Amino acid sequence: MSYEPYYTISPRLLTLVEAVAALRERFQGAAIERSWIPALQKDTRTRNVHASTAIEGNPLTLEQVRALEEGREPAASDQRSRREVLNSIAGLRYVEKHAGKEIIRHEDVFDLHRILAGGVMDQGDAGRYRSIAVRVGNYMPPAPAEVSGLMFELLEWCHTKAGEISPVLSSAILHYRFEAIHPFADGNGRTGRALALWELYRRGFDTHHIFSVDEYYWEDRPRYYAALQAVRQAGEDLTAWLEYTTEGLQLTLERVWLRTQTLQLNTPTKLLVLRPRQERLLHLLRDHGSMAPAELWAALDISRQGAMDLLRPLLEAGMVEKIGGKKTGRYALRKP
Repeated sequence: MSYEPYYTISPRLLTLVEAVAALRERFQGAAIERSWIPALQKDTRTRNVHASTAIEGNPLTLEQVRALEEGREPAASDQRSRREVLNSIAGLRYVEKHAGKEIIRHEDVFDLHRILAGGVMDQGDAGRYRSIAVRVGNYMPPAPAEVSGLMFELLEWCHTKAGEISPVLSSAILHYRFEAIHPFADGNGRTGRALALWELYRRGFDTHHIFSVDEYYWEDRPRYYAALQAVRQAGEDLTAWLEYTTEGLQLTLERVWLRTQTLQLNTPTKLLVLRPRQERLLHLLRDHGSMAPAELWAALDISRQGAMDLLRPLLEAGMVEKIGGKKTGRYALRKP
């Protein structure tokens, strides 16, 4: 037997895939400065680690994760939470190091899980397929005796058939199927998302390693879990899941594009790290062309002072400009 994913290229999915392809071409044509890449990679890794561990309930904030990434000790953090984050940082570095591998083998999956789950598993052993039955909400994954065979089929599909479709789709299929098999006793969420990212790297989609779609999943966890569950409810039809994940990748690419624009206006060694609300503010200005101060406050649902705290670094960096008079002025993205 072999694994054969079932899905339909719906009009919406086709539109999303085309939008993602266009965004990727924009990055490829932008000739991103090599001196920027380490800063972008570091920021992406931090955001990815924070999001992927937060999905599983880790309480550390983005700033605390950034402190650990930089070798600093964050305040008010427990040992297990720190270990989960440090494991995830090491796991992403492992994926980055092995991004060029043509084939992901069982041993690679074991190594990745051992790094991600070592010392933080509530049951089972890190780096070994489970020998016990597990339950995920109302879902009962396959019996332990079936795990190895199912994983063999999935990895074989990755090696032989995945290359026939877009990496956008093969990454999402790998993500879902891994979670459905649930091959380990614990740590499947973090490992599955890391494998999905590895698939994008392996297929050459993100050659600079600057995309983190896990932020999209974390920002609406109920929708993420519902999208996974909906595949089972649809008789393993992956169409809606592929639409959901491709939409997330499109949003991720748009966000990273905004982050790269900050580097055009900063020194190569210093990155203006955008906060989530600053990214939302930039998206609003992009979509509306320009906005009056009161319109911005209302759209962001924050006070005037709160909005100015978001705007000030963007104005100083030259990303945003104020046009018009003092009383009639409006904010807009600075034209290149």
